[in-house]
Amino acid sequence: MITKVQNFIGEVLAEMKKVSWVTRQELWDSTLVVVTSSVLLGSFVAIVDFVLSKGVAQLLR
Repeated sequence: MITKVQNFIGEVLAEMKKVSWVTRQELWDSTLVVVTSSVLLGSFVAIVDFVLSKGVAQLLR
């Protein structure tokens, strides 16, 4: 059992050396894109929701 755990840990460490890690600048740029996209999409959905709810309220009045 201990041998299996040691083999597993060794394989994990070997795979971690193969990982291509992003730089701090790439991470910051990607984060900025995600936050900006989320704000824009959220704003769009909020505006569409507001307009449609006002339109339905006018139709039902």
